Amino acid sequence: MSLQEKVMAALKDAMKAKDQTALTALRAVKSAILLAQTEGGAQGELSEEQELKILQKQVKQRKDSAAVYLEQGREDLAAPELAEADIISQFLPAALSEEDIEKVVVNTINKVGAEGMKDMGKVMGIVSKELAGRADGKTISNIVKAKLS
Repeated sequence: MSLQEKVMAALKDAMKAKDQTALTALRAVKSAILLAQTEGGAQGELSEEQELKILQKQVKQRKDSAAVYLEQGREDLAAPELAEADIISQFLPAALSEEDIEKVVVNTINKVGAEGMKDMGKVMGIVSKELAGRADGKTISNIVKAKLS
């Protein structure tokens, strides 16, 4: 079952349960997927990697919004954003721990022979592809910086 089919099934369940938070989150995901499919140059079907990127972007947007709301003392607005992020996260593969990410980064650095910050782009590219959907880009970046500096 593709991601789009899973989202549609969850959307139907949310409608039956009258869960407004889930409905809002799942409709946003459905909309983002449809937009990506109809973009200029798109073939119609998305690869699993593209679908994961869309989900990650949706989760990141909600977490960023929640962080801004919390900075401004608006817990009432942050709570639904975080709830939506949790709902969307259910469709993502299990996230790796920082130790697991660090192992992949160290292996990649050794494989590529990276010797400093000048090689960060090379390492980031390889690690990001390898851990697509299972690790946040910011976390990967911080670990790569720490290991290369």
